[in-house]
Amino acid sequence: MTILAPLPRERAKRIVYIGTPEIAVAPLQALVAEGFVIELVVTGIDKRRGRGSQTTANPVKSAAIALGIPVSHDINDVLRLNPDGLLGVVVAFGNIISQEILQHVPMINIHYSALPRWRGAAPVERAILSGDTTTAVCIIQVAEQLDAGDVLASASCAIQENDSVETLRNRLGQLALPLLISICSNGVTEQIAQTGEIVVARKITAQDLAINWSSSCEQILRQIRVGNAFTFFDGKRFKIHEATKTSVSLPSGVISEQDGNVLVGAHEGSVRLVIVQPEGKPRVLATDWARGARLSNTSSFSHR
Repeated sequence: MTILAPLPRERAKRIVYIGTPEIAVAPLQALVAEGFVIELVVTGIDKRRGRGSQTTANPVKSAAIALGIPVSHDINDVLRLNPDGLLGVVVAFGNIISQEILQHVPMINIHYSALPRWRGAAPVERAILSGDTTTAVCIIQVAEQLDAGDVLASASCAIQENDSVETLRNRLGQLALPLLISICSNGVTEQIAQTGEIVVARKITAQDLAINWSSSCEQILRQIRVGNAFTFFDGKRFKIHEATKTSVSLPSGVISEQDGNVLVGAHEGSVRLVIVQPEGKPRVLATDWARGARLSNTSSFSHR
């Protein structure tokens, strides 16, 4: 078992910030705005965008450069820093932090779930897919086991019926900022070991997003709220980006135009399509798509 570096009990003198995606930008900017010394930002490598060979910096790297903070793509560069008064802040980094680093530098992490429920890669997505009505954001100590560290601060958050991953994650991100600033300003004042059933938030796969029209409307709408949910129309993949529930009864998967709405049969009701995306085409209003698709009484979506 790794002996973790002791967490600070006073204001962090220096911070190494570790994160990559858009959700990790606001905490970095908030720390800078509060006057903390960010000695280094460690982030993911530049990714190739599109079909060319050109690479693009990720959101955290772009923000760090704009703020004049040194950037590294090698997590081991943390060990080259003076550990005295150094605190690591981790937000959606996505890579393992070695035992050696955790022994020398105390690390805290923003995690977007009510731990120990939804430890892992996709906590916001899994909370929505499972129909959870509440979730939370936690500041935890980074430990050797994934998302298993003590909870240092937390704030709960209701999940609204129309929340997408983006809207819920943004709300959780805003709740996290004062918790993070408080710990970095005052040190750790409480450590609570995680208790309860551990539930793992596996990475979202295509199987999770493939719509089965025999499912309930609620389950299908959850898939759509997670993003990139899809079905098949005339043998081609067909994404549904926005939809609502109706009480109209239709056979599963059957498409029907009624009163200016495009409805699809599901278990106990139907789904009203709002924004859709046929394969290889841009997003369009469902009514515009239906007009061009020349639907018949037998038109339907399928599993493949």
